Order: sequence, then C-alpha cells, then structure tokens
Amino acid sequence: MLSKTFTLESETGLHARPATELAKIAMKYPCDIKLIANGKTVNAKSPLMIMSAGIKQKTDVEVQCDGEKEEEAMKEIEEAFKNNFGE
Repeated sequence: MLSKTFTLESETGLHARPATELAKIAMKYPCDIKLIANGKTVNAKSPLMIMSAGIKQKTDVEVQCDGEKEEEAMKEIEEAFKNNFGE
C-alpha cells in the first residue's frame, strides 16, 4: 500500500468537475484508492463520495492506493493535485 498526503491548492476545492477528474483517474487503475480528509475516508472512484468529503482549499488530503498498479495510480493522482485538476 502506498500513502501520500497532498494539500489542495484549488480555491474552489474539490467540487464536481475536479472530483469527476479525480474519479476518472482512479477508475483507470485496478487498485483500491481512498481519500482521507476532514475525518472522512471515501472511495476515490466515486465523484459523489469525493464531493461528500467537503474538501476545500488548503485541506490536507491523504491518498491511499493499494493493489495492482498502485505506483502508477499514485503518480497520476500526484500530477493531478500539482496541476489543480486543470483549473
């Protein structure tokens, strides 16, 4: 299992569009991917679950990838956080 913490820099937080982008990335990989933020653990393959976590700007988000292709998944998710999900 890989675990890494990112700080969300986007001013608008993880609203519908970036949550969908993150879920699209997560769905490409067979491993389990979870987000932990604000005391909630959610499935990163579900945009609705991601939005339910209420992740706002400057929130620390722990990403856990566990299983096949976890390294590739984490690398792509890290790039998405660095690029503020294209916003």
